[in-house]
Amino acid sequence: MRLAIDVTLAYAIDGDADVLLLIEAAAMADQRLEQQDLRVYCDAPIGAQPGFDAIGQRTWVQSSDHFRAEYRAIVAIDRPLLDLATLPATAPHQVAADAVPYLLPSRYCESDRFEGFIHRDFPNLTGGALAAALCAWVRDNLDYASNSSTGETTALATFASRSGVCRDYAHLLVALARAGGIPARCVSAYAPGVDPPDFHAVAELWLDGSWHLVDATGMAPSNEIVRVAVGRDATDIAFMTVFGTAQLLEQRVTVVRLDD
Repeated sequence: MRLAIDVTLAYAIDGDADVLLLIEAAAMADQRLEQQDLRVYCDAPIGAQPGFDAIGQRTWVQSSDHFRAEYRAIVAIDRPLLDLATLPATAPHQVAADAVPYLLPSRYCESDRFEGFIHRDFPNLTGGALAAALCAWVRDNLDYASNSSTGETTALATFASRSGVCRDYAHLLVALARAGGIPARCVSAYAPGVDPPDFHAVAELWLDGSWHLVDATGMAPSNEIVRVAVGRDATDIAFMTVFGTAQLLEQRVTVVRLDD
């Protein structure tokens, strides 16, 4: 699968601000960057550093009055579709060291608050069987509704409201998986078929010794998802963080399949 990605961001900046961007597709074994071009229009030099878990790239920008970024890429994805339910369980003490932090609660994923729910509603399920059941539960029990949440909405709030956007679906799935002893992280991503077209958020679950992408909204199969960044929750994967005040002028995200 090959995807063409086209992104434009434009903001009015109130005075001076530092801007942290996370919009470049990550170069990884299962997603190869055939072409990539990031253009940032500002007066000061830009800086770059690795993303969380050394996946993807953070771009630092100093901007005054206005900020504009344009990103274009073609990414080839080589990732087979797997049946999560067939993957075995891994005891917490056997989890790889770099996956251990993803067993723990985080700001937006209060996994410790869901342990009773997991034990009561998913008894005797572990590993991939539990992961598949949790994915189905989130997909079937939440309503996708634009503007139904805010940047402060947590997994627990989404569980109570039973509605949200992709970020909320990802947070809830991640929190439930962690509560069930499955390391889980949030992923910012690009994918075709996202409605409305925008930056996307999905989950990634650690099963049978490796990470597996899951879109709890059901909009994107795992072999059509391009990772941008990974982290504990939305705190680590926001596509843009402004250390100052900014007003949105334009935001456009287009992802197109090239192999159709």
